[in-house]
Amino acid sequence: MTGPAPRLRETWPVWLRIGLLGFGGPAGQIALMHRELVERRGWIDQRRFLEALNVCMLLPGPEAHQLSVYVGWLLHRTRGALVAGTLFVLPGAAVLWLLSWLYATHGETAAVAAVFAGLRPAVVALVAAALWRVGRTAIRSTGHGLIAAAAFLALTLGQLPFPVVIASAALIGGFFGRHVSGRLANNPLTAPQNLAEPAATPLGATEGGQPPSTWATLRTAATWVALWLAPLFALTWSLGPEHVLAVQARFFSHVALVTFGGAYAVLPYVAHHAVDVHGWLTTGQMLDGLGLAETTPGPLVLVLQFVGFLGTWGSPAPFSPLVAATLGSAVTLWSTFVPSFLFILTIAPHMERLNRRPWIADALAAVTAAVVGVILSLAVWFGREVGWPNGRLDAWAIALSILAWLALTRTRIGLLPVLLTCGLAGWLRYVLGL
Repeated sequence: MTGPAPRLRETWPVWLRIGLLGFGGPAGQIALMHRELVERRGWIDQRRFLEALNVCMLLPGPEAHQLSVYVGWLLHRTRGALVAGTLFVLPGAAVLWLLSWLYATHGETAAVAAVFAGLRPAVVALVAAALWRVGRTAIRSTGHGLIAAAAFLALTLGQLPFPVVIASAALIGGFFGRHVSGRLANNPLTAPQNLAEPAATPLGATEGGQPPSTWATLRTAATWVALWLAPLFALTWSLGPEHVLAVQARFFSHVALVTFGGAYAVLPYVAHHAVDVHGWLTTGQMLDGLGLAETTPGPLVLVLQFVGFLGTWGSPAPFSPLVAATLGSAVTLWSTFVPSFLFILTIAPHMERLNRRPWIADALAAVTAAVVGVILSLAVWFGREVGWPNGRLDAWAIALSILAWLALTRTRIGLLPVLLTCGLAGWLRYVLGL
């Protein structure tokens, strides 16, 4: 850590702020956490942040949410993880619930979407600024630069699946770390001074300075598996296994285990089952839900909440449509995000010991380098979608992106005023019909 450790109550407003301002998918949310937690407050140092990000990139589920849980655990263990992980998701879930209700009842969210569309250029600027900051730390050798470039090309030109890219980077880093010492030189995670230096916020130490026992780890895992599945089993028992809520509970629990690569990697699978297999919504509605999720704070995987809402809105018995849809949203959120707590709280206490093994640290450092390429590919994709939507140049959005980038990097204007200004600009553009 680079600053004084905060008290738990001091972290609540910050996590809520991150949840409210977390636009732009995982790249924008990770950049925002880095800005708020590492740069502005120094609650966690760069090394710890990147180590945590490495682990989260290798797990199924929304990596930005898992990163918030991990950092919360680093700061205040289980209580911190619960606070961080809940507040990271809650604002976006509340906004998307409201937008889903408006969509189901009125089908008109153009003005609201216009406000959030104005935020997209600001997100492009935020990601571009963060890419440079993270890249300067993660790329410390020619080898790391080549890994980042290869990851970018594999994703943008080769269309390789995200898990394949990350796993390949880990294997390459681990191989060179174990068998070809020095090829990935200047690794900030495996430098001798860092391997010997005790962590101010240890990733894995318990109060006694040692990671938990195998029995304690199994007990933690069993507790969170029970917390995850028990309410879903109770719902199935009370309503019957064929009720839409029970089917959603099973389906989205399965999805939580296969969401490697984020929302875009799993959306084709979800769309096929939600539209073609279960008939919860139409293809057009699925695309509308993705548009709403892209313009609200929180993880993009919140689009699954929209699917759960509309799926139960159309088949509400024995409830009213609003009650059924709200239950559908809750089931989807529970099935999607509780596994993040299971994975992080089970694995995190052991990562300090694992990271002290040079070849593992080399593997994770290679993953960090690949993440730079991943963020770059996301930034390029997002910039293209904002600046050239549907193959047409949007000079307004490009100009707003440049102005937002200048405000974030060349002035002391805070992120919130920049976002509010861009949102207002989007609304004015809608009102004026530009």
